[in-house]
Amino acid sequence: MTTLAHGTDTLTRDALTVLQPGFTGTTAPDWLLRRLGEGLASVGLFGRNIATPAQLAALTAQLRAEREDVLVAIDEEGGDVTRLEVRTGSSFPGNHALGAVDDAELTRAVAHELGRRLAACGVNLNWAPSADVNANPDNPVIGVRSFGSDTDLVSRHTAAYVEGLQAAGVAACTKHFPGHGDTGVDSHHDLPRIDVGLDVLHARDLAPFRAAIAAGSRAVMSAHILVPALDPDRPATLSRRILTGLLREELGYDGLIVTDGMEMQAISATYGIERGSVLAIAAGADAICVGGGLADDDTVLRLRDALVAAVRSGDLSEERLADAAARVRSLAEWTRARGGTATGPADTGVGLTAARRALTVTRSADAAPVTGPVHVAAFTPVANIAVGDETPWGVAAELERLLPGTTTASYTGPDAGEKALAAAGDRRLVAVVRDEHRHAWMSAALDTLLSARPDTLVVEMGVPQAPPRGALHIATHGAARVCGLAAAEVIVG
Repeated sequence: MTTLAHGTDTLTRDALTVLQPGFTGTTAPDWLLRRLGEGLASVGLFGRNIATPAQLAALTAQLRAEREDVLVAIDEEGGDVTRLEVRTGSSFPGNHALGAVDDAELTRAVAHELGRRLAACGVNLNWAPSADVNANPDNPVIGVRSFGSDTDLVSRHTAAYVEGLQAAGVAACTKHFPGHGDTGVDSHHDLPRIDVGLDVLHARDLAPFRAAIAAGSRAVMSAHILVPALDPDRPATLSRRILTGLLREELGYDGLIVTDGMEMQAISATYGIERGSVLAIAAGADAICVGGGLADDDTVLRLRDALVAAVRSGDLSEERLADAAARVRSLAEWTRARGGTATGPADTGVGLTAARRALTVTRSADAAPVTGPVHVAAFTPVANIAVGDETPWGVAAELERLLPGTTTASYTGPDAGEKALAAAGDRRLVAVVRDEHRHAWMSAALDTLLSARPDTLVVEMGVPQAPPRGALHIATHGAARVCGLAAAEVIVG
């Protein structure tokens, strides 16, 4: 194992320590190994870094050969947001499905099995769970990533998730503080704003974070959102009032504070990632997440040098940077000591069990059984950046297996319904939608199908806000692979 490079001063090492960069490829590049030797303490993994569990285990072993206590972080929520199974879809339903079941023990079991699989691959920090209360049904970035719109439900499932994940030796990172659920803008694109009073924030949005803190969440991720009631000038990630005044001092949180991705437009377009990173550390953040889109040595060096320069110019106190680095090392030591502590047998079927229990099925009185191949019409919205467009979703793959001869196609836009009808021919139609209530064209497509073919079956894989319709309507509360399998089982009886 390489020791810290001679001549790398404490300030420079601390500046490297607070960074959580990503990288490209399924093996660690030389520059990353070099920076680990100089003080870098964390890396972030994305779908581009993962091919198989064995490959991932080899990658994390390669990182630990350079630095034994490295934090290996991943954005693995299960459900729609998966990195472990980015090319196949997740074996675990997401938060909204778990909230629909509302069995905290089931949520704990799902999180524990997910944590066990992460630990087995050498991952020890998960940027999950989302503790956001989905107060705005039109939210374009949270949606099924939330346990729901009820604060008490979100709070108890957030706590259960944290406990289950950390019982497997994987640190939880509860997000997106102080709550991203009441936004109508995706912070990947712009700066969302939440205009509610302090009473609403405390009663609704902050309660799940209190629950996560009480459950021992080892990390909390900040949101790139403007909340004028808390700070009218700075987004949460850059706000000392929010990160230090509220999270640290008022809520009593003493763990690691991680930023959301600093390359997201809510920060980078206004502040730039270098200045944004300095402001975030000064505000009370301890770790800078960067690498969803920026994943190279140049980015790491620019951020390192910006932090060092800020200390030397007096814009950032050396003590604050040292404190942030110490918190990173403390979490690294916690994960190293735990070393993947899951006990008992694997519960490999818990994800499908949860997906089946999460279904809400509505049948019309004259719903005819499915007796042969169908045409699956997937009405596909623009992908949520947090989810990505590379992860498959829907029910087509499972129906093709269960009903040989089944066909499928994706449709979008104002003529989606007519195109689906033409493609279906005389086959029974299965229409798959995602957040019908948010997309007028999608609702119109269903109108077209149901007018011409009342026996159409509808599978809603987003937030089931629109009234159920169709001969059979199945709300899965998420688009994970197991959600599609559970729905297909109902369709074929």
